[in-house]
Amino acid sequence: MLRFQLFIVAAVLLVGAATPFTQSARAASCCGGGSAASLSVPKYARAVADLSFDAEQYDGFWNQDGRHIQDPPGSDLVQYRLNMGLGYRIATDWQAAITVPYVWNDNTYSGVTSHTDGLGDTTISLTYELLDDNSIWKVRDLAGLVPGVSLGLALLVPTGISPYDDVKSSFDVTGRGFYRLDGTLLLEKTIRPWNVAVNLAYGTYFERDVNREYGKYVEPYRKQLGDRASASVAAGYTYVLGTGGSSVNGSVSYAWLNEEDASYNGNTDHNSGFRKQSIGGTLTYSSTDSNWSLRAGWNHALQEDGWGCNFPTTDIFTLGVRYVFL
Repeated sequence: MLRFQLFIVAAVLLVGAATPFTQSARAASCCGGGSAASLSVPKYARAVADLSFDAEQYDGFWNQDGRHIQDPPGSDLVQYRLNMGLGYRIATDWQAAITVPYVWNDNTYSGVTSHTDGLGDTTISLTYELLDDNSIWKVRDLAGLVPGVSLGLALLVPTGISPYDDVKSSFDVTGRGFYRLDGTLLLEKTIRPWNVAVNLAYGTYFERDVNREYGKYVEPYRKQLGDRASASVAAGYTYVLGTGGSSVNGSVSYAWLNEEDASYNGNTDHNSGFRKQSIGGTLTYSSTDSNWSLRAGWNHALQEDGWGCNFPTTDIFTLGVRYVFL
């Protein structure tokens, strides 16, 4: 209860804004994953299509005590993801979106090599824009500080390969194997040329029956993963190129992710949860009429003791293209 209250307090304190550059933390190939983040259709637009490619390079992990441990010599762990997304404005203040990733795992660890691929987990979201972000040039009164506010629901659908399918090891995994429902809150504010954004989410997994783990059949039991909370804050600056109207936005971000312990038949599986903190940067080019945009991003898990728990440390490199349908 206390953690949930702290989560709400953080939502109130972190007042943010305009967001083509925010991303939630993503889980890695050894864990599968999915994010509550979804596409955002601009107010003036009808739909948006997005295609991006991630390369996630692993470099050690945090153990259960929060100590950072290096991988064994000769290890080379990489996950590649092709993310295909579509968002559509279904009403003036309502929009829906879907994102489907295709995943490739390319791993060498302790002398064992594996190459697998398959669909990742799909995210379907519905968002209501409670308050619009009125972009301004100068703050003249308190009303100018009011951020845009969007509330949403996101459903993670286990379309990926999970530990409960016919797989040999965690390196074959592309998904969590559970449905999860997230509540999301997006705060955004633009005071040109600056923009700030805060993205918050809290999700609960649906319990499921399990009778197989990594290809081996086991005595059936009920399993539920722990509740997940995530938060990210980003700040950016937009530079207009010449008089044509095209622009470049550079941003920096910080992300926090926490998942509580799982349970088996109602009994807590201690030390099964995890925590992660990371920083990142994104560079985005937008065309004159803002219908085309290109972006390059980097997300870095802080490879220091105390910045995570029971989770791998990775660097994620992203290239993406987005088209907005007016």
